Amino acid sequence: FHPILKDIHRRQVRLQDRSDAQLQAEAALLADRARSGAVADELLPPAFALVKEAAHRTLGLSAYDEQLLAAIALHQRKLVELPTGEGKTLAAAFPAFLNALTGKGVHVLTFNDYLARRDAGWIGPLYRLLGLSVGFVVAGMSAAEKVRAYRKDITYATAKEVGFDYLRDKGAYRREEIVLRPFHYAIVDEADAILIDEARSPLVLAGRLDADAPDLDRIDRLARELVSRQAVEVDDRFNQVHLRAEGIALAEAAFGLDNLFLPEHLPLLSALNLSLQAHVLLQRDVDYLLREGEVLLIDAFTGRITPDRKWKNGLQAAVETKEGVPLRSEGSILNAITLPHFLQKYPGLAGMTATAREAAEEFAEFYGLPTVIIPPHRPCRRVDQPDRVFAGRQEKLEAVVEEVVAVHATRQPILIGTLSVRESEELAGLIAARGIPCTALNARNDAEEAKIISRAGRPGAVTISTNMAGRGTDILLGGGQEAERALVESLGGLYVIGTNRHESLRIDRQLRGRSGRQGDPGESRFFISLDDELFEKYRLREELPKRYRQAKGGEPLAGRKLPQWIRTGQRMIEGRLFDRRKMLYEYSSLLEAQRILWQGERQRSLLDPELSPGYREQVLAQYDRLWAEHLDELSEARENIQLVRLGGQQPLREFRKLADERFQERRRELAAELRVLAADPAAYAKGRR
Repeated sequence: FHPILKDIHRRQVRLQDRSDAQLQAEAALLADRARSGAVADELLPPAFALVKEAAHRTLGLSAYDEQLLAAIALHQRKLVELPTGEGKTLAAAFPAFLNALTGKGVHVLTFNDYLARRDAGWIGPLYRLLGLSVGFVVAGMSAAEKVRAYRKDITYATAKEVGFDYLRDKGAYRREEIVLRPFHYAIVDEADAILIDEARSPLVLAGRLDADAPDLDRIDRLARELVSRQAVEVDDRFNQVHLRAEGIALAEAAFGLDNLFLPEHLPLLSALNLSLQAHVLLQRDVDYLLREGEVLLIDAFTGRITPDRKWKNGLQAAVETKEGVPLRSEGSILNAITLPHFLQKYPGLAGMTATAREAAEEFAEFYGLPTVIIPPHRPCRRVDQPDRVFAGRQEKLEAVVEEVVAVHATRQPILIGTLSVRESEELAGLIAARGIPCTALNARNDAEEAKIISRAGRPGAVTISTNMAGRGTDILLGGGQEAERALVESLGGLYVIGTNRHESLRIDRQLRGRSGRQGDPGESRFFISLDDELFEKYRLREELPKRYRQAKGGEPLAGRKLPQWIRTGQRMIEGRLFDRRKMLYEYSSLLEAQRILWQGERQRSLLDPELSPGYREQVLAQYDRLWAEHLDELSEARENIQLVRLGGQQPLREFRKLADERFQERRRELAAELRVLAADPAAYAKGRR
C-alpha cells in the first residue's frame, strides 16, 4: 500500500493552495466520473487526498498513515482491526466519501443512537465542504424525517434501526411509505459487537397477541411453583429452560392432561416455556427495567433502554405477567430477519473495530469478510494489572470500594465497568457511603451520557458505567482541559476497573481500551468473584480445582494458573455462543429463503400499476396475514423443537421439513384467497370484516 499512500500525500500537498470552492469542484468532477462508470480503485487516490485535506481544514486533523491503511482496507470490503482511540470515525470518512460519489448512498452503521448522532454532527463539515450531504437516523424519528436522512449521500444510523426500517418497508401498503432506497455500501462500526454479539438476537416486528391465548396468570403461578420446587433445568448451550420429569408431571396434573406434549397442547406448552424463561433467564434491572408500569428492555450490549423493542411471540407478555403490570404486549411476529441476513443485503460491506482478531474466523464464515489488523500509530502505554479473584461477590465489592478509596485519594480518575444497572447502583451506593462522589451511567439516565463522559477523565472523577461507555466512547484525560490533562497524565491516566469478566475476551479488551488511548498512560484491573454471573450461568466454578471451589474468606485467591483457567472458561463460553449463533443462522436461513420469495411476490403486487389502490390493499393484507401466521406457527415450533431429541430425531431436519410443509400450505391458501378476492373484491372485503 505504500505507493498508494505516497500518491495520496503527493496529491494532498497540491490541494493545500486550492480554495474551498476549488476543492468542491474537484469532488464534483470525481462524482461525474464515478457516475459515468469509472472504476472506484482509480478514483481512490484523488478522493482520499480530498478527504485528507478537508479533514485538515474542517476538523483540524491530519490523518495518519494507519488511518489511511484502514480506509483502503474498508474500501476493499474488509474487516479492519484498528486499536482503540486510533480514529476509526475519521478513517471511515475516506471510503464513505469515495463510495458515495456514485450517488447511491452510503450507510455508516454505528453501535448506538448516541454515536450515530454524534458522529454525523462531528464529521458533517468535512463531507459538506466536499459537496456531499450527511444525515443521521435514530429511534423515534418520523417517517418523513427518515426519508430525508436516507436520501442524504451518507447516513449514520444503527444497524438495528436500518434493519427495522427495512422490515417496515417490506410491510408498506403504498410506495410513499417506503423510507429506504436500495442498499449500496455500508461500513459497520464496532463490527464485532454488531456482527457477532448482536447476531444472537433477530430483528422482530411484532403485532397483537391472539385473543384466545392461554391463561397467563394461571401459567405464571405454575411457573413459580415449578421454579421453587427446582423442577426445571437450564440448558446453557442453547440458553433455554426445560422441565424435568417431575416438572412435566406437575404441569400435567395442574392442567388435567395425560400428555403435555400432544400437538393440541402446543400453545399451552409454549406459553409455559415462555413463563419459565421469564422467571429463570430474565432479571429485572439486568435484562429490563420497570418504569411507570411498563416493562422496558435493556440492550445487553449497549446498556441502553430500547423503548421500541419488545420480546417476541409471547415472552413480553410472560414478563409483564411475572411483574404484575398491565399487558402492553405486541407479541405476534409480523416480520423478522437476523442481522447477518440483513447485512448481506448490502452489495458492499465492510467493518471496523478494535477487537477483531478473536472473531476473524466468524467474520469470514458468515459475512465473507477477511480481517486486516492495523498497527497503532503510537505504542500502547496502558498497564494491565493481574486480576484479583475472590471467593464471594461481597468480598469482591468490598475490595473494589477499598481500591477506589485508595486511588481516589491520589485524584487519578476512575472508570468502573459493571454488567448491570443493579450492580452499578449498588456499587455507587457503597462508594458514596465512603464519602466519595461518583456518577453512575446506566439505562436509567442515558440522556446524560455526553455530559457524564465529558467529565469522566477529570482529576478525582469516579464514574460507574454499564456497557454504555464501553464502545465508541472517548474519555479525554483532564476532560479536554490542557492543564488538567497534564495532571492526569502524571497520575497515570485513567484507571479502568472491571467488576466482572465477560462472556467474550473481546468485550474485556473493549473495556480496558477506554484507557490508554492514542499512547496515553493508563491502567486497568479486573476484580472478579467465583459467584459472578459468568461463573454461575456457565457453571465455571465446577471446572476449577477443589481448593478454589471450596474457597471462602475475604483475601484474593492465589495461584498462577487461576487466571489461565478463567480465560480457558471464557474461550469455552465463546465456543458455545458461536454454536448458538450458528444454530440460529441455520434455522433462520430456512425462513429467510421463504421470506425472500414471499415478500418478492408481495412487492410485485405493491408496485403493480394495474391494481386499484383499494384492491391492492386487500391483496397485500392477505400476504401479511398469512405470513404473520406462518412466522407465529414456526416460532412456536422453534421454541419447542429441541424436544424432538427425546424421540431420537434431528431438530434442524424436522424443523426444515415442517417449515417447507407449512410454507406450501400458506402458498396454497394465499392462492385460494386471491382467487376469491379477484372474483368479487367488494364482497370479499365485507366478508373479511
